[in-house]
Amino acid sequence: MRINHKLGPLKILNAHLIAYPTPMNLNYFWNWGSLAGIVLGAQIVTGILLAMHYVSHVDHAFASVVHLMYDVPSGMILRYSHANGASLFFTVVYMHILRGMYYSSGNQPRELVWITGVIILLVMIITAFIGYVLPWGQMSFWGATVITSLATVIPVVGKQIVYWLWGGFSIDHPTLNRFYSFHYTLPFVLAGLSIFHIAALHQYGSTNPLGVNTQTSTIPFGIYFSSKDLLGVCYLLLAYAVLVFFYPEALGHPDNLIPANPYATPQHIVPEWYFLWVYAILRSIPNKAAGVIAIGLTFASLIALPFLSTVHIGSPRFRIISERLYWVFVADVFLLTWVGAQEIMPATVLLGQVCTVVLFAYLLVIYPFLSWFESYLYLSATRSVKATN
Repeated sequence: MRINHKLGPLKILNAHLIAYPTPMNLNYFWNWGSLAGIVLGAQIVTGILLAMHYVSHVDHAFASVVHLMYDVPSGMILRYSHANGASLFFTVVYMHILRGMYYSSGNQPRELVWITGVIILLVMIITAFIGYVLPWGQMSFWGATVITSLATVIPVVGKQIVYWLWGGFSIDHPTLNRFYSFHYTLPFVLAGLSIFHIAALHQYGSTNPLGVNTQTSTIPFGIYFSSKDLLGVCYLLLAYAVLVFFYPEALGHPDNLIPANPYATPQHIVPEWYFLWVYAILRSIPNKAAGVIAIGLTFASLIALPFLSTVHIGSPRFRIISERLYWVFVADVFLLTWVGAQEIMPATVLLGQVCTVVLFAYLLVIYPFLSWFESYLYLSATRSVKATN
C-alpha cells in the first residue's frame, strides 16, 4: 500500500487533491480557484520577506520602502512582486466569482461554498486596503483618511470606532502600527477560510459546465486536471513576470511615490483599480451614510444570491435570457470600474448612478425573477412532455 494511504495528513491530501472525484467535462474556467490558492501562497511568502525590512513608523515607513527598493539585493523585485501580486490575486478571484455566477455554482446544495467565497472577498478587500496604506505615500495616507472616516456613519459608536482605528484623533503612528499588525495577520485568516471553502466544496463535489449530475462520470483530479492547472500557472507566471519586470508601476498611482503629507491633499484621490467599482458606487450617492449602506447592500446581495435563485437548470447554455443579461451585468461592473477612475464631474456622477441602479436591479430584481421564470418554463415543459407520454 502506498504511503499516502497510510499517514493521516498525506491521506487527507490524497483524498482532496489527487484522488478527489472531479466531473470529466470541466473546462479552463475551473482553473481560477486553484490559481487563487497559488497566488495567495505567493503573497504570504513575499509579504513575510517584506516584513523583515519594513518599519511601521510614520517617520521611517516610506524610507524603509525606499531602502528596500535600492539597498536590499533583489528588493525591488520583491516589492513589485507583492504589489502586482495583489492585482493578480484580485483578477483571479474576480474571474472565479464571475464564473461561479455564470454557472450558478453556489446554488443549492452549495450555498456554503458561495457564502464563504464572498467572505473571502471581503477579507481580501480589507487586507489589500490596509496593505496599501503601509508604504505611507500620499495616496496611502489620504486613502486611509477617506475610508476610515466612513465608520462615522455607524450610529452611536461610529466616532469611537474611527478613534480606535486611528489610535488617537488623527491618522498617525498608532494607525500605521495597527494596520501593519492586521495586514500581517489577515492573510493567514484568508488561508484558513480558503481551506474551509475547499472543504465545503468537496462535501457535495464540483459543478460542471452542463449543470448536470456527473457523480457517475468522474475522474481523479490529480491525474487528469493537474496538467490543466499547470498550463494556467504558466500563463499566470507569464503575466506576473511581464508586470513585475516590464510594467511594475502600471497598476499603481504616481502620487504614492511621494511621501505622505497631511497638509497637501492630492487633486484626485482614487483607490487601487480593484476597488474602483466599489468606490464608484460610494461616490455616486451624495449622502455618505447612504453610500456606505449601498456598499453593504451590494455584498449582502452577493451573499444572498444562492437563496434568491430557484433555477432548476444549471448551465447558462440552456438559459438564453439569463446569459444575455449576465453579460450586461459584467459590462456594468467594468463601466463602474472605469467611472471610479475618472474625476468627479456631472457626467461621470450621472453615469455612476445609472450603473449603480443597473447593478442593484440585476442582483435584487432581474436575477431572482429570471431564475423563477426560467424554472417555471422548464417545469411547464417537463410536465407537458410527461403528459404527452
